Amino acid sequence: MRCKVVAALVALGLALPAVARAEDPSISEQLVNAMNKVFGVHAGFRANHAKGIVAEGHFKASPEAAGLSRAAQFGGAAIPVTVRFSDSTGVPNLPDGSDNANPHGMAVKFHLPDGSETDIVINSLKFFPVATGEEFRDLLLALADSPPDAAKPTKFEQFVANHPSVPAAFGTVATPASFADEEYYGVDAFVFINKAGEKQAVRYQMAPEKVVHLDKADAAKRAPDFLMDELPQRLKQGPVTFHFKAQLAAADDPTKDPTKPWPDTRKVVDLGVLTIDKAAENSAEAQKKLLFLPGQLTDGIEQSDDPLIGIRTEAYAVSFSRRNP
Repeated sequence: MRCKVVAALVALGLALPAVARAEDPSISEQLVNAMNKVFGVHAGFRANHAKGIVAEGHFKASPEAAGLSRAAQFGGAAIPVTVRFSDSTGVPNLPDGSDNANPHGMAVKFHLPDGSETDIVINSLKFFPVATGEEFRDLLLALADSPPDAAKPTKFEQFVANHPSVPAAFGTVATPASFADEEYYGVDAFVFINKAGEKQAVRYQMAPEKVVHLDKADAAKRAPDFLMDELPQRLKQGPVTFHFKAQLAAADDPTKDPTKPWPDTRKVVDLGVLTIDKAAENSAEAQKKLLFLPGQLTDGIEQSDDPLIGIRTEAYAVSFSRRNP
């Protein structure tokens, strides 16, 4: 399970702006240092989700979306978007079919009518393995300190024994046949505010037209860049669509603990259709400058009390400064 853990730990992308809510800002730098210790330092690349591809399209909201949030992207007009799909880990040449490449990421930047931007960063992990930044750091360090020849039980095994959410979370991932055939989740909760001022906690989902997963043997046989190559070819044949959804929390559902998914019985609202119609002309260059900032919110959406949002905010600022000195 160690390989799965290494990949899944960085599923969230750490892509948040430099305006933090973290109580201890030093935790964020410790997280990036721990990632560098696990994956190595690769100049010019993200500390995680280093390998990716950029595409472009638009989002058109459903009528139901405006009833939940007054955010500009839910107004009903077609909103241009920039999307980045990615493999997990900080290794830029990781084979797409590697177990370590799971879970895969999807980041969406909405270009709003007033010239501002708001983003989401989601991934194929259904819930996070740990609840706090300190636990995240300790898990990364336990991995780094558990080489194949380490004495048993390893530090990683000891950590997992005390955190049952770790194997539970990693059991939710698999290799997709295409970035377009995967479902992506927002494990952190956000709060929607509608025109009447009513608030509703939500977690994001991005549902494809179909979900297609490969078994491990098939995935391992695929070309090293099969996911990166398949998407541009698919887009030449026609657009790819996803349904952007929000799972609605009940009054007693926890919003501060990303290890605790809400029951499947909770209502899920279709917020609209995300259409991707072309790959970026020079994806490798485009993604170097792109910043997807889930904490860059617009009026009508607020952060919840989930502490990992603030920790990720600080950590991405550290990671970005290192890859763009």
